[in-house]
Amino acid sequence: MAIRDWPAEERPREKLLQRGATALSDAELLAIFLRTGLPGMSAVELARSLLADFGSLKALMQASLPRFCEGKGLGTAKYVQLQAVMELSQRCLQQSLQHEAVFTEPSLVKRYLSQQLHHESREVFQVLYLDNQHRLLKTEPLFYGTIDASPVYPRVVVQQALKYNAAALILAHNHPSGVAEPSRADRSITERIQQALQLVDIRVLDHLVVGDGEVVSFAERGWI
Repeated sequence: MAIRDWPAEERPREKLLQRGATALSDAELLAIFLRTGLPGMSAVELARSLLADFGSLKALMQASLPRFCEGKGLGTAKYVQLQAVMELSQRCLQQSLQHEAVFTEPSLVKRYLSQQLHHESREVFQVLYLDNQHRLLKTEPLFYGTIDASPVYPRVVVQQALKYNAAALILAHNHPSGVAEPSRADRSITERIQQALQLVDIRVLDHLVVGDGEVVSFAERGWI
């Protein structure tokens, strides 16, 4: 049965308009992005088939161009559209952080960093540089590592903080394993960076560890 023949309250577009995007399943959201299905297959059925093929929505969205184009009804045009949608979302979050004190919107910071880092297959150590009102000046990945570690040098963090005239920083890195629980090494390097930045009167407000669907805050744990 074509989606147009479904009850209005079950059609993805109408459902979104009436109840908001959060009320939709992954397949329904993907169906809206796809717009059309294939002969004998509605957009929702196609979306379900794609999710089964790729294993998850995350895997589909992070697929390389060749892998993406292997999916039914997908191609370069859809790949480009999807990449543009994801980049628009990241830029929107970044602009919000540039106009608001980041600690007034901790959930926004977590969402922003999760979008930035959760897809990385190797460990990436990223720094958010903030002005004296805790608004975002610059986001910068500083160090890259293997699948479970990255070399981090406090002096480089200090150099970059001074370069951007930052008054405070938020540190962040991902755990490619998907487990966000901070390690002893994570706590140790945070303390070393804090000590180095204290010499130039720059504060570390938080260190966030990004896993698969979870972000752990050092500040919320009382470690900063």
